[in-house]
Amino acid sequence: MAEIVLQRVMKTYGSLYAVNDVSFTVNDGEFVALVGPSGCGKTTTLNLIAGLLPMTGGDIAIGDRVVNDLDPKDRDIAMVFQNYALYPNKSVFNNLAFPLQMRKLPKDQIDTKVRDAAKLLDITHLLERKPRELSGGQQQRVALGRALVRDPAVFLMDEPLSNLDAKLRVQMRSEIKRFHHNLNATIVYVTHDQLEAVTMADKMAVMNGGLLLQYDTPANVFAHPVNTFVASFVGSPAMSLIPLEGTTSATGAALRSPEGWELPLSPMNARKVAGSTSNQIILGARHSTLKLHKAPVPGSVPGKVYTVEPTGDVTFAQVFINGAVVNISVEPTIIIHPDEQVFIEFDQDRMHLFDAATTMALQAA
Repeated sequence: MAEIVLQRVMKTYGSLYAVNDVSFTVNDGEFVALVGPSGCGKTTTLNLIAGLLPMTGGDIAIGDRVVNDLDPKDRDIAMVFQNYALYPNKSVFNNLAFPLQMRKLPKDQIDTKVRDAAKLLDITHLLERKPRELSGGQQQRVALGRALVRDPAVFLMDEPLSNLDAKLRVQMRSEIKRFHHNLNATIVYVTHDQLEAVTMADKMAVMNGGLLLQYDTPANVFAHPVNTFVASFVGSPAMSLIPLEGTTSATGAALRSPEGWELPLSPMNARKVAGSTSNQIILGARHSTLKLHKAPVPGSVPGKVYTVEPTGDVTFAQVFINGAVVNISVEPTIIIHPDEQVFIEFDQDRMHLFDAATTMALQAA
């Protein structure tokens, strides 16, 4: 396996920046997910690594080679696509063997490599079948196997689970994670599903508008989003964001709502607000950090229940606070109803504060 280094990579189409000055390193053996909404540049970035698109600027290195001018076949990569791209008239064995046959490997070596890959992916019993005789999950394993037999330096995967149903996607997430663990493979994985990225990847690159917004472990991206886009994109349900006004007085700092209530801030959060470019602040909070009360308590603010979604072991409530919909998780034994007046308590140690003008996270001075 090998590391991948992108340095100031650019891809433009006229005046449109599909990938804009993107730099990051995928270490040897790492699983990195490129995640973001449709059109954010993640698939274009993957195609640039693969050599399927010419770069406008920057450098890409795989291992110890700069591969800017190398054809895809010379980059020592293997790709797994969204649509599997299996040959319908070839057996599973021959689908797996095909890339080795193109390299004119000896027949006995091909047989060994194919059967080793099939054993690893638990598809040995499928080797004589045609793709049309396989389930979606089985076809996905064959596509992984065809990449595996090539013994590449890097695996590139472009939304390989998007064609599967919800239950099978969960199963295949585990399969791919185990695939990575067993091989210690270097994998770059594109997905629009942030849950796939959080559950599978060692690091995630959050992209939007061709820009790389944050590159870190899923835990750090979840706990310390750099701006409001990352905060609202990563997490299920997403982080709730409430626009408010920062104020200071003799008694300390607070966030004020146009509705008239104030939320006093801890000294640390007061220092964050003091660093804002204006008094317009966005308060962010994860559903699990909030407490719902039927009556006012210190540090709580008023809200009105919008919808209630029981899921069995937890109930999610959407509550209007200052015009924003705030997600809160509560015990299923707590009975609440739409349009009910409630009071929401914020955890000062786990709330997030953002500068409304720049959308960037505020840090304590």
